[in-house]
Amino acid sequence: MSGINAILEPGMLVRHPAQPDWGIGQVQSSIAGRITVNFREAGKVVIDGNHILLELITCT
Repeated sequence: MSGINAILEPGMLVRHPAQPDWGIGQVQSSIAGRITVNFREAGKVVIDGNHILLELITCT
């Protein structure tokens, strides 16, 4: 796993670049490249972090 996915921790907010209609999701876990995210509009989704690079949402 590389890029931003390598530093994701529970509680961080992300977006799936290919699924903008899922809305913002909160990382639930990140174990061995499998990232579980609870998206507002899609519910809980397990993502293969080796194939999908999630977008980190930063709050300012």
